[in-house]
Amino acid sequence: MSMEPTDTPPSPDASAWQADARDRADMGRLAAGHDAALNDLMERHATPVFHFLCRMVGNEDDANDLAQETFVRVFKSHASYRAEQKFSTWLFTIAANLARNHSRWRSRHPNISLDAENAETEQTLGSTLPANSPRPCRREKFAGRFARGNCAVRMGRA
Repeated sequence: MSMEPTDTPPSPDASAWQADARDRADMGRLAAGHDAALNDLMERHATPVFHFLCRMVGNEDDANDLAQETFVRVFKSHASYRAEQKFSTWLFTIAANLARNHSRWRSRHPNISLDAENAETEQTLGSTLPANSPRPCRREKFAGRFARGNCAVRMGRA
């Protein structure tokens, strides 16, 4: 009976172990000063992190920004990564914390549509705002030559 290699794919446990080993190796390279290792980590994890953040924040634009910030944090905090940890757990913890912080920030700074009508006045917020004409420059508010010069430029006097 011969033991010839087969074309069967590796088991999911073996694949996960190999992926984790690549992640650990890339984090080691990153810690050694090889910044290009971050690109390899991003290639493997950017899409899953983005989809995770989409589910958490419900907005693709915010998820994209948070995914980028996640990898910035990986780069800045690579020294705090412990090789005995699973990289993906550490990565998704960073992403989840950023999403929670973002959600807290959004709850304190809600988006208000300028096209939404006020139930009492039946006017939109946009229609109640002043016109888009430039604000007059208040020279007395600014001290120094730069501010006065800047004001003159805005008023078309320079």
